Amino acid sequence: MTNPFSDSDSTPVAGAGAAPLVLPEIVGWDASTLSRRIHERSVSCREVMRAYLTHIEAANPRVNAIISRLEADAAMAEAARADAELTAGRSRGWMHGFPQAIKDLSDAAGLPTTQGSPLFAEHVATQDSLMVERMRAAGAIVIGKTNTPEFGLGSQSYNPLFGATRCAFDTTRTAGGSSGGAGAALAMRLLPVADGSDMMGSLRNPAAFNHVIGMRPSFGRVPGVSPEPFGQQLSTNGPMGRCVEDVARLLAIQSGFDARAPLSLGEPLLPDGADPRRSLQRDVHQVSIGWLGDWEGYLAMAPGILALCERALGHFETAGCTLAPASLPFPPETLWQSWTTLRHWSVAGNLAEAYVDPARRDFLKPEAQWEIEQGLALSAQAIHHANRQRAEAYQAWRTLFSRFDYLVMPSAQVFPFAADTPWPREINGRSMDTYHRWMEVVIPASMLGAPAISLPAGCQDDGLPTGFQLVGRPRDDWGVLQLAHAFEQASGGLARLPPAFASPS
Repeated sequence: MTNPFSDSDSTPVAGAGAAPLVLPEIVGWDASTLSRRIHERSVSCREVMRAYLTHIEAANPRVNAIISRLEADAAMAEAARADAELTAGRSRGWMHGFPQAIKDLSDAAGLPTTQGSPLFAEHVATQDSLMVERMRAAGAIVIGKTNTPEFGLGSQSYNPLFGATRCAFDTTRTAGGSSGGAGAALAMRLLPVADGSDMMGSLRNPAAFNHVIGMRPSFGRVPGVSPEPFGQQLSTNGPMGRCVEDVARLLAIQSGFDARAPLSLGEPLLPDGADPRRSLQRDVHQVSIGWLGDWEGYLAMAPGILALCERALGHFETAGCTLAPASLPFPPETLWQSWTTLRHWSVAGNLAEAYVDPARRDFLKPEAQWEIEQGLALSAQAIHHANRQRAEAYQAWRTLFSRFDYLVMPSAQVFPFAADTPWPREINGRSMDTYHRWMEVVIPASMLGAPAISLPAGCQDDGLPTGFQLVGRPRDDWGVLQLAHAFEQASGGLARLPPAFASPS
């Protein structure tokens, strides 16, 4: 089998000795500025596409973020059609003319959906997923896919088809995952915004590793069409961006009820016709925030994570919020037991068919096989018990939200680690007993079905970034975005160029 850490689509550069990249003006704009310039006709969709394709050609080899790319001529033809529509007085929406790459777990018609697995290496989607359907309807031009770990399992985006995706701030390190390709592409300005999915921090962890923003919405906010739409309630799609306004606008496009997804939320993300930029403004004085840190020592944390997060949280106080320590409302080990049971059940439900076929089993990575084996051994009573534990946890955390308006905790327990390491075996001297225990900090929001946005907390002295999660009550997605916007304003902006780019003259 192909070495899963090799880079079949690129040749990453560690940074030392590599020529600095020059940032073209167009790809340097945030997505909201790009949309405004396109609609003002101060730049054409063809100019935008040409700038992005040229930049991707130069910068993608550093990180191996975008895979399965559309032919340049086809992308330019799509851009020409987008220009013709504007000339005729028609705009599809905010994303009109945006080059967009879709996470390789979601279908985009005409492009492969490999899920990072040799089992699906030849699979080409015949129709869009619901989320992609909405993004295309808003004007996005799909130019490829973003890399992901096999079946999205694990927060390290490597697979035997496309190799590893590298951290934008140190290409010897991982970009995280499972939306690692999306996170690295955003940081390297290969895309204006990005989509991802999040079961166990897959929008939040790579955001922290690449100094961008990733939001896990409330469950049901961004629906997906599933063959089993009632039982699997751990994973959701969502947006990523480099500023809060961009994330909010993409979430508005991705959101909304669809009858094909019976658990999708019916209420709008924000009032119909409301201007997102104006609606993000909010008086946050006296908003109360609880800091959970390392869960009173329960979580292993790499040195420096807590200090960076605590320093960043001071911007909330600058904005007028009150910040105080908070204690866990529910035993974390019980939450972990419930989580792992439900995750085993979910993964086995999706992949057991491949596992029970001896000819296909060996094409599953060891972590996938372990998840399936654990899931196949579960009894109905064990699954029922895990759901009862989850319900008890929900009520306990709801009580904590009666004391605090929002909660904050780190987005990751480690800094980006070596790109050829499958997963951290220990953190600060403490052994990890599973391939995903090192990501435990992300599971509360996933279990609550609550909105959580990962915001950059800065970089340590060696340049490696981290982030923190801002978690709100279930369905308070816009409130989370408003508070994130207040943080962004108080901190003077969150976008930071990776060191691969030449300093502005």
